[in-house]
Amino acid sequence: MKVLIVLSAALALAAALPQRKLSLKPEDDQATAEQNYNNYQPQQDYRQSPPDFRPKVQIDTTTFIPIIRFDKEQGTDGSYKTSYETGNNIQAQENGYLRNVLNSENENIPALVQEGSYTYTAPDGQIITVEYTADEFGFRVKGDHIPTPPPVSPEIQKGLDLIYAGIKANEERTALESKNPESARQNEAKAALDYKGQYYQQ
Repeated sequence: MKVLIVLSAALALAAALPQRKLSLKPEDDQATAEQNYNNYQPQQDYRQSPPDFRPKVQIDTTTFIPIIRFDKEQGTDGSYKTSYETGNNIQAQENGYLRNVLNSENENIPALVQEGSYTYTAPDGQIITVEYTADEFGFRVKGDHIPTPPPVSPEIQKGLDLIYAGIKANEERTALESKNPESARQNEAKAALDYKGQYYQQ
């Protein structure tokens, strides 16, 4: 009897709940979803952002510099040439090409070489011209306005010559020792005695 009462109460409750209207057309469901999305009003955020005390800076540009000339040629082998000139006397040109260089494994790989120059007028009115090259040896630049180091003094040059002569002599000795292993072993033994401060028979 109790089961029958509980079952009838559940049936009455299910009949009393509103039923969702089902549509067999997906367009109706899409339109309903879009309408619900458009009617959604987000809750107002009552948090206020802190005041901005930074000074307001406005930059007015009144002078526009025109590009007078721009040329670019692209080759099928990776080479190119480009140049341009602006209305405030800036002129630049650059060309690039591929050159085979040796990597650490002694393999030829193509590397881009870029050479060019640019000219502009400095604020003091001087015409600045810069020539540059960028390749496997790095970026090198030339210009009359670039400071140059003082020449090397004769004493320092003499010391550098002695250092380079010692390096060359060491390389020659190493090459000879690689051909004669017994001589290399004797030199290693002498070097070990020298390191310990001991003397050996000459």
